[in-house]
Amino acid sequence: MDHETKVLVIEDDDAARDALCEFLRAAGFSPRPVRSGAEALAAVHVEHPDAVLLDLVIPEPDGFEVLGRLHAGDPALPVIVTSALSEAESVVRAMRLGAADYLPKPFDVHELDLVLRRALDRRGRPPDDAPPAPAPARDTEPEPARDTEPEPEPAPTLSSAMERVWALADRIADTDVPVLLVGESGVGKDVVARRIHATSRRAARAFVKINCAALPGELLESELFGHEKGAFTGAHAEKPGKFELAHEGTIFLDEIGEMDPRLQAKLLQVLQDEEFYRVGGKRSVRVDARVVVATNRNLDAAIRQGTFREDLFYRLNVVTIRVPPLRERKEEIGPLVRHFVAKYRDRYRGGLEQVPPEVMERFHTYDWPGNVRELENLVRRLVVLRDPAMVLGEVVPAPRATGQNAASNTVRAGTLHATLPEDAPLKDVARRAARIAEREAILRALVRTGWNKRKAAKRLQISYKALLYKIKDCEIVDPRDAAATTE
Repeated sequence: MDHETKVLVIEDDDAARDALCEFLRAAGFSPRPVRSGAEALAAVHVEHPDAVLLDLVIPEPDGFEVLGRLHAGDPALPVIVTSALSEAESVVRAMRLGAADYLPKPFDVHELDLVLRRALDRRGRPPDDAPPAPAPARDTEPEPARDTEPEPEPAPTLSSAMERVWALADRIADTDVPVLLVGESGVGKDVVARRIHATSRRAARAFVKINCAALPGELLESELFGHEKGAFTGAHAEKPGKFELAHEGTIFLDEIGEMDPRLQAKLLQVLQDEEFYRVGGKRSVRVDARVVVATNRNLDAAIRQGTFREDLFYRLNVVTIRVPPLRERKEEIGPLVRHFVAKYRDRYRGGLEQVPPEVMERFHTYDWPGNVRELENLVRRLVVLRDPAMVLGEVVPAPRATGQNAASNTVRAGTLHATLPEDAPLKDVARRAARIAEREAILRALVRTGWNKRKAAKRLQISYKALLYKIKDCEIVDPRDAAATTE
């Protein structure tokens, strides 16, 4: 992208709007900020933006009405909805009104960057109401459907733990068996999945990725299996699903543990019979796709709780690869930092050339609850802002608990003093106090909802995905998982 790519930013919160515009400029776009629906509709006719970022809760007309008008005026204009309204009804309504994508707040700017570039890439393609190409027959050689996400650059690895991961991935790449990738959020399970695809006989075909936790069940079923015209309100044309796009290639189902049990049954049928029905469909669709799945959940515990099908688990658990967290392979931090510095200097055409020694020292003593993804985001911030102070306050060394059990959820009165030295900077003390307060609030919400994370997220007024990250960051252990692991 270049600075001529105009992005209209519709956001009534001044701080959020300024932050979005700052990021977009750093990423090579030309942002045009407005704060209300009326300003947005007027600006579209003057600015002729290439894409739109739209918050749903804005002064009149509201985001839904603006979205409908924008789509009616130019169906090809990609509108990405960014909102704290994460209920299924809001997501479905926005997608039916023509949203190109939906990012629940708070979201990671890296995710926004990928979604925005993907939407702009699709802008020149035929619209959804154009007649789709028929599914390829097995005896033809179709052009592969390409994954729209940019291929990740191979990150350097040095640890023996990751060498074992790569060795096993290479051994099973050509076997076509399902693969289950397990590990914490941000460890790089998607990189391993792409490595398996790239070294397999399917490498010339499509690699299709979908996050099972990013969409409510109704939308996820349509995304995976496609739908027929008229299957539901807003289905103006038939649409092939991700499985059809992955024909003769690989489909990667991330966060499989969050999939609705009803959809799990349909996925099991696809794995067994290699065929399925589109939503509203009357004829079966046959597909040949290698399935790789990933999760950060304890699936054994989920089976005991009745939230994950045991028969699906056994079908997927042919080969399991555990991707270790970054704290178990800290010898990789130096090479990874150099890799990310080079990557983002090239993307942003300049920036910080080398991470200062004091930052590298702190990186090696930090525990990285967000793993490689957290490291990458901090390095990118350093490259763009060139200010170590913008990073040092977030990488505060803290000892980890020696065992994970239900008792670890108790916040003791002396925690703050125990985890920080006496001469700790005031901002570190404030950050630790805020984290403890946030942890207590999350625990209260989880207890009051019987550890129903979706209800807890609604009570806390954050997205379900954001709550999952905060639970991991605060090292909160579900007592039901803890009980299962001790049996």
